Amino acid sequence: MNFPEDSRLLVKVAHMYYEEGATQSQIADEIGVSRSLISKYLSKARDLGIVEIIIHDDKIHPYRQLEGKIERLYSLREVVCIPNLGGESSKSRLGTAASKYLLRVLKDGQTVGVSAGTTLHEVAKSLTSPHSYSSVTFVPLVGGMGNERVDIHANHIVAQLAERLHANYKLLHAPVVVDSKEAKEIFMRQNSILNVFELATQADIAIVGIGGTPEHSTMVKSYLGQDHQQYFDHGDVVGDICYNFINKKGQTADSSWNEKVITLDLEQLRDIPLVVGVACGIEKVQAIKAALEGKLIDVLITDEQTAQSLLD
Repeated sequence: MNFPEDSRLLVKVAHMYYEEGATQSQIADEIGVSRSLISKYLSKARDLGIVEIIIHDDKIHPYRQLEGKIERLYSLREVVCIPNLGGESSKSRLGTAASKYLLRVLKDGQTVGVSAGTTLHEVAKSLTSPHSYSSVTFVPLVGGMGNERVDIHANHIVAQLAERLHANYKLLHAPVVVDSKEAKEIFMRQNSILNVFELATQADIAIVGIGGTPEHSTMVKSYLGQDHQQYFDHGDVVGDICYNFINKKGQTADSSWNEKVITLDLEQLRDIPLVVGVACGIEKVQAIKAALEGKLIDVLITDEQTAQSLLD
């Protein structure tokens, strides 16, 4: 259909629609044309620059451009950025942002894999919903038993998440790390452990923390203590995800730790349809970049300072 070149008519239609609040049907009745033609007039007015639609998002959503740059650079599904407050305040707000994102994408009947750590603990603390998710199941992606920092163990976190959403959960009765590669192989063949990991590989969503360089890692401090240097002398490790030490390319690092840790491996993590990484802090920038380079996550939830550092 040919559009009329009468710019006066286009201006009149645009004023009626955008300024006076008239519906397209009302405008069509008054002008004497079809509603579909009014829609085309409005599109033509935008094409010709008669109408400009400006979204004033600077104050409401000040990080949209920053998020978009990271999304495009790393081909991510989404980046969620929060203000940088530093220390535990940022971690708490990060947990809140991640819990809101989880509720936005979570559907009945899904399985959610969960890693461990202080940030995931904050996610569980902040999660709240009036809706019951009785057909959702939370499952650990990593081992975790013992008396050290029980609050950040995957088992504790999945139980807390499930309780808050009235959902189901599975527990993984295995330690974070065992004494040898051979011991890990025996553990991973046990039916109770094998079944949990099989369920984890079928997860629809995974929500995971990203650990920083070894000297800043909560996991290293909790499980390796003063003995941690033996794992990092080669300088290959930039951080960890699901307790897998990774190099700067997001690949499994050359470390004997990776042969003994009880966790979902990186290839299995990549196969989960939606992996949400939650992390912030300058000490984690290398590790986050590695996770992005290795295509280990699809969504990143972080703070402004960390996000900007990913672009520097």
